[in-house]
Amino acid sequence: MTRPDLLRKPDGIHGKVHEITPHSAGWRHVGFSLYRLRAGETAAEATGDREVILVMVEGHARIDGAGRDWGVLGDRMDVFEKTPPHCLYLPGGTGWEAEAVTDCTIAVCTAPSRGGHPPRRIGPDGIILTERGHGTNTRHINNIAMEDLDCADSLLVTEVFTPAGHWSSYPSHRHDEDDFPRITYLEETYYHRLNPANGFGVQRVYTDDGTLDVTMAVSDGDVVLVPRGHHPCGAPYGFEMYYLNVMAGPLRKWRFVPAPEVAWILDRDS
Repeated sequence: MTRPDLLRKPDGIHGKVHEITPHSAGWRHVGFSLYRLRAGETAAEATGDREVILVMVEGHARIDGAGRDWGVLGDRMDVFEKTPPHCLYLPGGTGWEAEAVTDCTIAVCTAPSRGGHPPRRIGPDGIILTERGHGTNTRHINNIAMEDLDCADSLLVTEVFTPAGHWSSYPSHRHDEDDFPRITYLEETYYHRLNPANGFGVQRVYTDDGTLDVTMAVSDGDVVLVPRGHHPCGAPYGFEMYYLNVMAGPLRKWRFVPAPEVAWILDRDS
């Protein structure tokens, strides 16, 4: 069986360093791009038939989008400050331009647009760093655009900070069937960062029947694709892990099924 190309390395350290489209990923919904700009540089895109959430991962940029000047967005200069991000939602049929006020990192999260939501700022107000899990499964979440916020047609976006020596996206779970309310079909990308940046993390993507089982060492700046199956992450002792999740599918709801071998953990912690 051919090993799927689930680990995507950045294309350099400057400019548009990631560009993952539904075509390049081999799926239908999620797109993810990442710009690393120096102060004074610009980036611009048309949304076309896709909705977009811009996430200011680091730094400050002046954003024009959907015919409006949204001013300077961004606050934290280092993602591991863990402060709430500044984000912008844009529907299909519009466009955006960013001018870097400082060196900055901008994530471009996309999914099919149905024209059901207007342009709007998301965060930092209303985004609260929240603890989830127990013991070495504890991690901290900045929910940007999950289903409780009616701000998008398809996109679900969140940030996760995993302490060194902890696990995340765990207990292992999958969301790869369209059978609501039991489970929903959601494709997903993970944009990883490590602190210190010379560290590494681990992510496994696997199905119950073993037809997909890939374990990857992820470096600072890598993106992992999750087309199906379970997808836990581990942060070795000494290296803190951040990831930005982008999910989308036919229904904008996150419902998952745990892996059989770890379902007892959810039962215990519920």
